[in-house]
Amino acid sequence: MNSFLPMLYGILASFFFSFSFIMNRSMELSGGYWVWSASLRYLFMFPLLLLIVGARGNLRGLLYEMRRNIGAWMGWSFVGFGLFYVPLCFSAAYGPGWLLAATWQITIIAGSLLAPLFKEKLPVRGLLISLLILFGVIVIQVDHGEQLSVKEVLLGVLPVLLAAFAYPLGNRKMMEVCEDRLDTYQRVLGMTIASLPLWIVLSLYAVVHAGAPTAGQVGQSAIVAVCSGVIATVLFFAATERVKSSSHQLAAVEATQAGEIIFTILGEMLILGAVFPTVWSWMGMFCVIVGMIIHSLLPKNRRIN
Repeated sequence: MNSFLPMLYGILASFFFSFSFIMNRSMELSGGYWVWSASLRYLFMFPLLLLIVGARGNLRGLLYEMRRNIGAWMGWSFVGFGLFYVPLCFSAAYGPGWLLAATWQITIIAGSLLAPLFKEKLPVRGLLISLLILFGVIVIQVDHGEQLSVKEVLLGVLPVLLAAFAYPLGNRKMMEVCEDRLDTYQRVLGMTIASLPLWIVLSLYAVVHAGAPTAGQVGQSAIVAVCSGVIATVLFFAATERVKSSSHQLAAVEATQAGEIIFTILGEMLILGAVFPTVWSWMGMFCVIVGMIIHSLLPKNRRIN
């Protein structure tokens, strides 16, 4: 299997995923309630994906598949979307986007460590290369970490660790449930529909505790929904779908998400006026880039039966 296209999809997805970290931090700094940041993304995603899947004539097939196994859809969508995005938005209230994006890179290791849950061998070589990427991330964090309080580190880091395991777990489990019966758009829409009860409940909670969202937060949430919720998610899920038969290639695609920290740092500099990265930060980003390149060049595993 040619690994170039899935890796390209993964890198492009990391660019669009970085909008979540940048915009969530921007909304927090402007006084937006983090619960609205979480729920509005998926409430906006729903009609957008519904139009796409409906226009492709695939809505009936999706609804049939969801009725067949609604429990699995509800459960793994809650894990893959709910336990992923709610902690990320919560953390935005306590730490800058670059810190969250850097901490999020633990998902590179998490994705590989989850392999035994799917009756696969640990991709040892891929895991070792992932450690190089993680080293680069740690260099960036240490370089900036002196600016943060203990509270910012704990509340800005620990929830992201939960999200880092929940996202690949939910994604992989849903691939198992769907097998090859649905395309990527159907799967993302299905997970959005299955998680809607959570976003509706959170929206009601937000109305009671913080009132309606501001126009600025609604607009920025719409940008996140399009860039991260639709474009990035579809690209990433499409990439993992192409390599799901190889634990190494799957780990390599998941490692492309390390690009998020680079795009987030640059985005915060341009949009939020963040400080220009130091030499150490650039060295860390260089390790991240080298790790992703090596990941893409490693020989492919045989198909997993």
